[in-house]
Amino acid sequence: MLLPESLQSLINALERLPGIGPKSASRLAFYFLRAPEEVSQDLASALSNLKANTTLCEECFNITEAGRERCEICESLQRDGSVVCVVEEALDVLALERTGGYKGKYHVLQGVLSPIEGIGPDDLKIKQLIARVSRGEIKEVILATNPSMEGDATALYLQQHLEPLGVRVTRLARGLPVGGDLEYADQNTLLRALSGRQEMS
Repeated sequence: MLLPESLQSLINALERLPGIGPKSASRLAFYFLRAPEEVSQDLASALSNLKANTTLCEECFNITEAGRERCEICESLQRDGSVVCVVEEALDVLALERTGGYKGKYHVLQGVLSPIEGIGPDDLKIKQLIARVSRGEIKEVILATNPSMEGDATALYLQQHLEPLGVRVTRLARGLPVGGDLEYADQNTLLRALSGRQEMS
């Protein structure tokens, strides 16, 4: 079935989004075709405002409102500036903030080291992190990269460059999820859970 060029163009654009395949893209495109016009206009407006009204914080590289040099977290006097949690992406900041248990500051790398994809240290915000730590105000750096090969390689690289600066370098603990069964856990998760065991108090 041949589709009008404008509809096919929307389907092609939606397919380029992460997690959206050809069927989902087609369903979304046909939804917008049938939906009231304000739904499409609201989406178009939100997308155009996204790029125009956001920027990166000059200190931690989290997303912030355009026109601001620093994000709310970096400017907050209630946050502990001596502890910095290093994450891969801004979405990771949201995940940690949802827990309500972390009161330090952040540093967003904007990715991970990946030689296969040609991403090296100069492509990430690593120099900026080292410069922040070198100023001497930071006492602990928590490495919260994802538990993947690239995330572990990035954490190891950061550890090697941060420890000589005299800062405490820690890594998020890993183990079994709450409600999980041992029989379904993979070998690496079980090994990390064993090595990270704690005293029962």
